[in-house]
Amino acid sequence: MIEEKAITGKARYVTDRAIKEELRRTKEDLESLEIYIESFSSFLPLAICTINPLRTIIDVNQAFQKLTHYITVEIIGEPLEKFFLEKKELEGLLEEVQKKEKIRTKELTLLSKERKKIPVSLSVSIRKDEEGNFIGCFLAISDIAEIKKSREEMEERVRTRTKDLEESRTALINMLEDIEESRERTEEEKNKTLAVITNFTDGLLMFDRGNKLSLINPQAEDFFDVKRRDIIGRPILELSTFPTIEPVVTLVGGEIKEVFRKEIQVNERLVLEVSTVSIIREEEKLGTLIILHNVTREKLIERMKTEFVSLAAHQLRTPLSAIKWTLRMLLDGDLGKITEEQRDFIEKSYRSNERMIALINDLLDVTRIEEGRYLYKPAFTQLESVTQFVINSYKEEAKRRKIKLEFKKPKKKLPKVKVDVEKIRLAIQNLLDNAVRYTRLGGKVTVSLKYAKKEIEFSVQDSGIGIPEDQKERVFTKFFRGANVLRLETEGSGLGLFITKNVIEAHGGEIWFESEEDKGTTFYFTIPVKEEFAEFLKEF
Repeated sequence: MIEEKAITGKARYVTDRAIKEELRRTKEDLESLEIYIESFSSFLPLAICTINPLRTIIDVNQAFQKLTHYITVEIIGEPLEKFFLEKKELEGLLEEVQKKEKIRTKELTLLSKERKKIPVSLSVSIRKDEEGNFIGCFLAISDIAEIKKSREEMEERVRTRTKDLEESRTALINMLEDIEESRERTEEEKNKTLAVITNFTDGLLMFDRGNKLSLINPQAEDFFDVKRRDIIGRPILELSTFPTIEPVVTLVGGEIKEVFRKEIQVNERLVLEVSTVSIIREEEKLGTLIILHNVTREKLIERMKTEFVSLAAHQLRTPLSAIKWTLRMLLDGDLGKITEEQRDFIEKSYRSNERMIALINDLLDVTRIEEGRYLYKPAFTQLESVTQFVINSYKEEAKRRKIKLEFKKPKKKLPKVKVDVEKIRLAIQNLLDNAVRYTRLGGKVTVSLKYAKKEIEFSVQDSGIGIPEDQKERVFTKFFRGANVLRLETEGSGLGLFITKNVIEAHGGEIWFESEEDKGTTFYFTIPVKEEFAEFLKEF
């Protein structure tokens, strides 16, 4: 008898323990599901609404706004009853859910901003804090207009066939099975997202908070010739051991810094454009996504275009030079005396030919920049003398335009800088040419030089037409000319500032500007002073 009781007690203990373990696992599943659902709620097509104990709306997702045609500021803080036709039924549903602490589903009528009646299926679940106190409800709202119409047509036939279907439907409305439905919906959305990621034409690398790789799509596997199983879970710095991934790691670093459309060469046949995107939820960073866009074809086309421009420019320069010297001989009288009318036509042709030669030279400069072979004669020199030389060449033009051209020289002698004198002279010339050309009669242009923070700063300020605010981002791009410039003067290639920017950056400097339309513009650039000349200033 005692032995039977012991066996019975032991069996009851094992059963209780199994039930507790099952309940614990169920609780963990529910908590994980709640977190997962919350992170996806803002992207779900299902309309979600959150209310407080006073039935005031405190949060909605985009699907709710789309369904009701209200925007967030028109919804938050409003009573829930405002958006439903059956206010008493809604109130009873919320009270029932609060008392029984179970999810309930009900069909109600939603009122849109235009007071349109929309049949919906409303699912409600309560919200509790850590102490178990009631703090509001979640509402999931589905537009069932089409479903309801079809269901009403079929309901009569289904009702006559079996009563079990209705009983099954009623039995499904309980907490555990409703959670399972939510799990299935969430899993479906997850599968859709994974399908998009898998079939995305760009490569994707996702890293978690600890910068460990948590996801790689097939396209990225093809780019780097790696398998998912070999790299998932590894910190980003460990990925540098893979030769194909090493350029990405070098670019973004161990902390994955912000990068936007930076190019890397993976191998001879693959060039990728890299961008990073922080994944943030409620101001908390959950990880980082690295997007890899294949630009190999674009780079090939760009190289072919550059080679074509270079070839065409070289082929054009020879006949244009021949035309130039022939016209010069005619103007100088080497080929005989010409009339004044003939001289006028020849001078116009000579000036047009000069503009063509200048354009060809600009195109050749652009191709050299794009090929990375623009600077080839770096030497230590005084930037002040280079600047003075360019200013002297514009004095006559400034005088003709009645523009006051001023050079504010530094009080102390500047240290030498290592530059390609010809290219720096061209950069200064482009900036000064724009300042003089786009300053109206009687205006002023001021050139300044100063030394600070181991770099020399050049600036040219004018009182000209300025740059429109909406066009400032394009100032340093190829072939760009402002709308106000085109109205004032049609000549120009739009390559000067592009070339200038590349010259300055090739010297390790920076270039920027300040401008206000119709009030003038100031362009600045800096050239770093090499360390070996840091002691130079001590003599002064």
